[in-house]
Amino acid sequence: MTTENGVSLAARGLTRVYRRGIEEIQALDGVTLQIRRGEFVAFMGPSGSGKTTLVNLLGCLDNPSSGELDLAGRSIFGNGKILGERELTRIRREVFGYIFQNFYLIPTLTVRENVALPLAFYHKPGVEGEVERLLGMLGMEHRMDHLPGQISGGEMQRVAIARALVNRPEILLADEPTGNLDTKRSGEIGEVLQDLNRNAGITIVMVTHNPGLAKLGGRLIEMRDGQAYEN
Repeated sequence: MTTENGVSLAARGLTRVYRRGIEEIQALDGVTLQIRRGEFVAFMGPSGSGKTTLVNLLGCLDNPSSGELDLAGRSIFGNGKILGERELTRIRREVFGYIFQNFYLIPTLTVRENVALPLAFYHKPGVEGEVERLLGMLGMEHRMDHLPGQISGGEMQRVAIARALVNRPEILLADEPTGNLDTKRSGEIGEVLQDLNRNAGITIVMVTHNPGLAKLGGRLIEMRDGQAYEN
């Protein structure tokens, strides 16, 4: 779903307001940016700065209060209109892969079964054999039949990455992908993401508090008070 000029995501004036009783909380305040196909973009900022809210909007996991979002030149949000839920679900399945700070692995399923889980609901043509290929690429082939409780935190995040990639997404969204890992494991996951970007051409949009991890990206965007500032 990419355009000729290579722009994957274009946001214009994205605003998100949450309501808590009579109180209004402005999580995003008119963010405008473009992310091009094949980029590795890192968002940093203190807690409450809006970075997770922004990434959730970019990944079609939430709807803005106002503003516009185009995906490969197609309007997702704009002029008060939002795509229907069925179409948004299709886009989430076909275009995006999601990695979160918490691994969200099912404890009663093996590593192989956790990675294959998205295929039970939907799979693109030609992804047969992706489970084994991805686990091998991520150095997890010897853990395929282990349960999540039998592997380390770093290994669990590798499994979560494989699960996010099994449908061959164009854009990988990673929200604090190393937040629960130590320095050594964080570095390993950072190298995996960098390799996926450089060698597999996957567009990566990442939220992180880790300055070392952020430096792996080609662009660093700082979030402050719901606004985006590019260094």
